[in-house]
Amino acid sequence: MSMSSNITDALKRAAKSALRQTIGPAIGACVVGYFVYYAVQGDRGLIALKHIEGEIARAEQVLSHVRGERERMERRASLLRGDHLDRDMLDERARAMLNLTHPNDVILSLPPLYDQDDNSAEKRPRSVN
Repeated sequence: MSMSSNITDALKRAAKSALRQTIGPAIGACVVGYFVYYAVQGDRGLIALKHIEGEIARAEQVLSHVRGERERMERRASLLRGDHLDRDMLDERARAMLNLTHPNDVILSLPPLYDQDDNSAEKRPRSVN
């Protein structure tokens, strides 16, 4: 029995030694895996970064569209200022606001510049011609 107990003891020691040698690297691999997972999938990971970059690109498109519309409105408003009043623009705005026409006027009905049922942030002007 002493020989079998010696073999058993040797096997137990080898198992404990192997277990001690594998537990540290296994825990380290789990920790590294945790950080790698959250570097890709986390709130500030690579996938979230791509999503935020897409949102920034869409916001910049909306910003450029709004800036263009603002510039167009500023040009029209500058034509109505008192220091250099454009009579045609004043006449056009007065007729539109008062809904009046001259008997000799010819009225052409044009389609709206924007779709009325389109509520998206990116409205594109349609061609009037």
